[in-house]
Amino acid sequence: MKNDVSTDNQSASITHQVFFAAKQALRRHASGGNVLIAATVLALAIANIPGLDNIYFDFWSQEMRLQIGDFNVFSHSGQPMTALQFINDALMAIFFFTIGLEIKREVLVGELASFKQALLPIVAAIGGMAVPVLIFILFSYGTDFQGGAAIPMATDIAFSLGVLAMLGRRVPISLKIFLTTLAVVDDIGGIIVIAAFYSTHIELMLLLYAAALLGVLMLGARMHIKSKIFYLGIGGIVWFLFLNSGVHPTIAGVLVAFCIPSTPVFAPKKYIKTIRRSIAHFNAEDDEMLNRRTILTHEQMDWLKQIESASDKVISPLQELEDSLHPIVNYLIIPLFAFANAGIFLLDLNPATIFEGISLAVICGLVIGKFIGIFTFSWLTIKLHLAPMPEYTNWRMLAAVSLLGGIGFTVSLFIANLSFGQAGAEGAYLLDHAKLGIVVGSLLAGILGYLALHHTLPMVAKHPAEE
Repeated sequence: MKNDVSTDNQSASITHQVFFAAKQALRRHASGGNVLIAATVLALAIANIPGLDNIYFDFWSQEMRLQIGDFNVFSHSGQPMTALQFINDALMAIFFFTIGLEIKREVLVGELASFKQALLPIVAAIGGMAVPVLIFILFSYGTDFQGGAAIPMATDIAFSLGVLAMLGRRVPISLKIFLTTLAVVDDIGGIIVIAAFYSTHIELMLLLYAAALLGVLMLGARMHIKSKIFYLGIGGIVWFLFLNSGVHPTIAGVLVAFCIPSTPVFAPKKYIKTIRRSIAHFNAEDDEMLNRRTILTHEQMDWLKQIESASDKVISPLQELEDSLHPIVNYLIIPLFAFANAGIFLLDLNPATIFEGISLAVICGLVIGKFIGIFTFSWLTIKLHLAPMPEYTNWRMLAAVSLLGGIGFTVSLFIANLSFGQAGAEGAYLLDHAKLGIVVGSLLAGILGYLALHHTLPMVAKHPAEE
């Protein structure tokens, strides 16, 4: 009987951790999706306003320098980075750093911590990556854009969760967890693709230096070093080595994130003891004085500083960095990335080109490929009894959320830049049409997914209310 109670308690604890992690992701990403949409619309508008369009496109070619003597931190193979390269190679490394932190947290306490809970979204994500790539290959075989096959494989977590947020409490939490986990697994797939297929002219010695520094970070974690300056300082050097090694520098962000400790300095019990001891110094007779806005004594400041210090040490570096960086990433870095990369000059564009070539391949990959891949692989997994259907959902809801998987904006744009950004005039043409396909495909997937969910979800939530 005791074992049954213990098992139930453990199961409830795991469920609580999963729900908490999912709610954290929903809160962070859903609101960030609105800013991302605004940045995208603004980029498309400015890029097509006569007079402003030249300023917009010329700005991204400006050189970036952070120079000490003759050494420029923002340099790539001895050449200064442009503003666009700074955003795509430096700021996006921070984005991938937060993805690495999120993946590590998901593995430790989130949906990926339980194989049974994680299996359905993992298999669905694999299908959602494989089928769009196959469709793109069918469209592009023998053409000059077949190197962009990975473009439609990603799901944008901010946009997709933003659409779910528009439907409020009608969406079961299990469906939100499914989509969140699927998008995280998609990010892992994107990271693997970037590392495997977008590395050129490898400088082995620089990679060996970076590996040694990553070893130092892992050793620091084993020695319980909790200083964020230690990890971020060495992580910055690792990023610079990757930048000049031929391996895309965003991979450095992910690898450094995996080295961040997930355990706090203080156990919660010690933290509580510290608070009680410090608070005990404030006597009841001090209440009237403390009720007024007044200068604290040195002793009172010391006691409050002890509480502040203990509060910092009871939160793990991984959780604190993830919590601190997410607002910066969601409200600054990703919108800035979208603003810099989503600007497409449409005034001389033949509308028919949207439905041919690389644009059509990307649209079909995102809208059709994602839906078929996610839904078919989910159907097989559930029918084979490898994983259960998410609670309070049905096949129509699962099909509708599979459509949302086709919103592949941020990482799709990123991969498109890696595929065609350095290929001259022909590459610029392909890049613009790939971007157009990403915008149109993501928009179609978002609208179709929203309409499908609106008609399949109950008008009044039948699942337990989220706290």
